[in-house]
Amino acid sequence: MYTNGVLRPLEALPLEDKQQVTVTISDPATASWHVTGYLSPEEWAEATQDDVSLDEVRRALSTVSGSLADAIIALRQER
Repeated sequence: MYTNGVLRPLEALPLEDKQQVTVTISDPATASWHVTGYLSPEEWAEATQDDVSLDEVRRALSTVSGSLADAIIALRQER
């Protein structure tokens, strides 16, 4: 939260005292896709009920070619 010229986190952060960080400021109305991706709140709620093992996730991810970082960068450049 930004108050009187100071940014204050709404939750505790796992940072050392006086640790330097980089903060990216975006308008939540225009940047909501960063947080929620392409799923609606209802789809996110349904996904919490999925019974998927870590091994299944690893197998699925192993079939993805390229770099996740490259995919995210490309997606951001499209916006």
